[in-house]
Amino acid sequence: MASIESITLEVDDHVAAERFYATAFGLGAQLRLRASDAPTTGFRGFAVSLIVAQPADADALVDAALDAGATSLKSAKKSLWGYGGVVQAPDGTIWTVASSAKKDTGPASRQIDEIVLQLGVADVAESKRFYVDRGLAVTKSYGRKYVEFAAPSSPVKLSLNKRGALAKVAGVAPEGTGSHRLVIGGDAGPFTDPDGFVWRRP
Repeated sequence: MASIESITLEVDDHVAAERFYATAFGLGAQLRLRASDAPTTGFRGFAVSLIVAQPADADALVDAALDAGATSLKSAKKSLWGYGGVVQAPDGTIWTVASSAKKDTGPASRQIDEIVLQLGVADVAESKRFYVDRGLAVTKSYGRKYVEFAAPSSPVKLSLNKRGALAKVAGVAPEGTGSHRLVIGGDAGPFTDPDGFVWRRP
């Protein structure tokens, strides 16, 4: 079964981005950085979700990101599905931090349970077929709106959303041009998907 080992963010200032991510989220080998000046404007078509156990953990990560220089796109709060907020890193990457729980069950920590790469695509059904043909197994599918792929041993999970819907969740306009500023490291690659997302072997 195909899996994602890492995601590489292409950033203007490698040193500043490295400092931000070490301070904000403390992610390890799953997140890589590479300097790039590839033109990009507006929404880049993806968001990275950090899934945590409880609201206090989400608050701890959001607060750490804001203290390190992130911008708040959506304040952390309760919703129908749980609790969470959205921030934008100084390099432009959008991060959602969420918990399915609405109440705390213990002291706050900055432990991250799952990392989910959310791609905003033009046609969810078409992209689903593309990825299934390359060895990814579907675990959840809601028609042409959302797909989640199984990743039992993968450090990073993958989901597909309609581009406009993902932008709405992130709190940004859906328009954007140029580079995604993202390279996905997985054993399904190398290839470029229908929406221009690049995969490389890790």
